[in-house]
Amino acid sequence: MRSSAASDVDKRQEPGVVHTVASGDLRRSANVTCWPAQRQFEDHLAAAIDALGWKVRRAHPEDTIEGHGFIASQRQGIGVFRTIPPDAPLIVAEAVWQYSHHVLAGLRTHRGPILVVANWSGQFPGLVGLLNLTASLTKAGVAHSILWSEDFTDDWAVRGLRTWLATGTLTHDQSHVRDLPQLPTTPEVELGRALAAQLRRDKAIIGVFDEGCMGMYNAIIDDELLNPLGIYKERLSQSALVAEMARVGDDEAQAVRDWLDAAGMTFHTGTDEATELTDAQLLSQFRMYVAALRISDDFGLDAVGIQYQQGLKDTVPASDLAEGLLNNVERPPVRSRDGARELYPGRPLPHFNEVDEGVAVDSLVTNRIWTAMGLDPATTLHDIRWGDDHDGRFVWVMEISGSVPASHNGGYQHSYSMRQPPMYFPLGGGTLSGVSRPGEIVWSRVFIADGVLHVDLGRGTVVELPAEETRRRLDATTPQWPIMHAVLHGVGRDQLMARHKANHLNVAYGLDAASADRALLAKAAMFEALGVAVHLCGDVRI
Repeated sequence: MRSSAASDVDKRQEPGVVHTVASGDLRRSANVTCWPAQRQFEDHLAAAIDALGWKVRRAHPEDTIEGHGFIASQRQGIGVFRTIPPDAPLIVAEAVWQYSHHVLAGLRTHRGPILVVANWSGQFPGLVGLLNLTASLTKAGVAHSILWSEDFTDDWAVRGLRTWLATGTLTHDQSHVRDLPQLPTTPEVELGRALAAQLRRDKAIIGVFDEGCMGMYNAIIDDELLNPLGIYKERLSQSALVAEMARVGDDEAQAVRDWLDAAGMTFHTGTDEATELTDAQLLSQFRMYVAALRISDDFGLDAVGIQYQQGLKDTVPASDLAEGLLNNVERPPVRSRDGARELYPGRPLPHFNEVDEGVAVDSLVTNRIWTAMGLDPATTLHDIRWGDDHDGRFVWVMEISGSVPASHNGGYQHSYSMRQPPMYFPLGGGTLSGVSRPGEIVWSRVFIADGVLHVDLGRGTVVELPAEETRRRLDATTPQWPIMHAVLHGVGRDQLMARHKANHLNVAYGLDAASADRALLAKAAMFEALGVAVHLCGDVRI
């Protein structure tokens, strides 16, 4: 007689039935706001599956008390997976940002085929959530397939769904990816190799404020993978950041505001703390900027990552302004506590948003190469948020959830600050927003697969779109956040989605196409010399 929970589940397995789950945010406010879009997406998905002769069984009902139907914690996720037959076909459906650890425990031990799907929509970051979860599954070594569609009525998506239901697997075109060939002997290659040797010899420290609390398992790189590169972690608590903020005087915070006003930055302020950006929120953010630099100086950090939302959201306004300012060469000066020294003068202190340690490694490498080559070392990540055709070509919406360095917008005079959405940030705080200026970029991503570090490198062009099209794209996503209109060279929409192993993509500008090509070559050489597996994506000139 079988009495285990797993055996009881086995009895309930049925042919022709696919089970579905939906991982959500940790914040109830976000889950409630996003639930109608998720429900509509699941209705479209269920209709497509039903038309193919299968039935959908949702593994967890909508919670009418909570006001949504998402898995909202790791413990809840473990409980949900106990009810799913372990060999059943399973779809993870995402129309929102999700915390991967809510479902990772169940997915690690699930024996049946797994498909992660998202709606092709910019309204909420479902595509971002899909990319985060699939990157986390790649790091964990969990086999899975992926698919995306606006409403699962298009032929491409229906064919993909039919294939997965019939075979349990689905593959996509990744012919745009190739391994790094033997590099020529050029000044750029020699520079990259010399900088790699210097990093390994002299070593670097990245400051990590509260690792992992944004739910991005893929963004945690173990010391055993980091240390051979010469990179070490200083693990810090965000409580120390808040305590240091309390030591920053009103005059110092106001000095940051005065500097930004003089530089031409626009602040969209009001008086309602619950819904508007206020001067008090801004002064708190400027205290954080000063505090982050002083703590970084205390520990001799070469880069720093603040956890952005979780941990801080219930304590102080958002960290965005601090993050964007840190990443820019030109920024308000901050002196040591005794006033004797300016901290990190004339250079950025690379900040890796949401403590994404893949971004940390990438930003360190980029900062050193771009500085050595006389290029603007301001770098940032962006969410791969969404995209659409415009005038016969596909243009990505790259949209970081808070701030970019002002130089990416063309300077502070082209940058502005708006209040963060209340569903994410109850205490408010302003962004460092703008529309990224036209120019040539190098894009990249450091990720973990098969237990080793990899990096994808590619080229792109930031294009200028008409004001009305920019407005449409902002309104279709999150209008408070900075946006980049990006065309990736030789990489199609579905190719990037099929390959990219992160919700984030790093970007840095060249002066022109030739300098961007040279910088990419130096970056490839530096990563190769550090022992990272390098892959070139799309049209890359070596």
